[in-house]
Amino acid sequence: MAATRVIASAGNAIGGTLLHKCQLRGKPQNLSLCFRNGGILPQRRRLFTCSAVYNPQVQTKEEGQPETLDYRVFFLDNSGKKISPWHDIPLHLGDGVFNFVVEIPKESSAKMEVATDELYTPIKQDTKKGKLRYYPYNINWNYGLLPQTWEDPSHANPEVEGAFGDNDPVDVVEIGESRARIGQVLRVKPLAALAMIDEGELDWKIVAISLDDPKASLVNDVNDVEKHFPGTLTAIRDWFRDYKIPDGKPANKFGLGNKPANKDYALKVIMETNESWAKLVKRSISSGELSLV
Repeated sequence: MAATRVIASAGNAIGGTLLHKCQLRGKPQNLSLCFRNGGILPQRRRLFTCSAVYNPQVQTKEEGQPETLDYRVFFLDNSGKKISPWHDIPLHLGDGVFNFVVEIPKESSAKMEVATDELYTPIKQDTKKGKLRYYPYNINWNYGLLPQTWEDPSHANPEVEGAFGDNDPVDVVEIGESRARIGQVLRVKPLAALAMIDEGELDWKIVAISLDDPKASLVNDVNDVEKHFPGTLTAIRDWFRDYKIPDGKPANKFGLGNKPANKDYALKVIMETNESWAKLVKRSISSGELSLV
């Protein structure tokens, strides 16, 4: 029988904030939570009407053994009910702060990811041809996703070589000093964006820092990263450019002149991909094999 145990609480990261019961264009949806606009989306583009409710504690629960095909990390609310880290954790916390769900802790190599095609979208280890996937070397930053975002595979981005979205939530590279846990939810502020093109698909990398990091108050935009974390943006770009080369694949490419975009551009990416997610869960766009629960 697979092992099951509660391993962590994310309550410190998002407890005490406000979530929002949602309606999309006035029609109730099967969503418990949503992105409150918080001043980022212009009024004319808002998709939601929301009423605030107190955020329950969020816990993670392991099922199965790590580094096996059956291993899953599920997310639970304070009643013990499973929720989706992709759909049911709010994106925006106000004042330019966002929730970030950690899939891969820094200094580890197991390629963990939210299972977007499974019920409640738990975190699992990625596979290829039935075998567990690992990076060829450790990743040097906490890595994961922005909930309630989606890179639409039917949308060609004219600013990034017309590349189509990769059908996943937006990725985050968190540069703080602490090593997070799988399934931990951190409050982060975006600092920059890298437009990675992976086999023709656009795969945004939002560079961010946890608000709990000692240097968080010092970094507020892309130039601050170079000042207080010298060489980090280049290291992130080079790591994601080269990590497939040991497996015999070509290097990944980057749009936007091969340079990191600034914070405002990163916020624009977040806004647009949140809107795409809203259309997805509203079923204005075909979900294909993606789970909307």
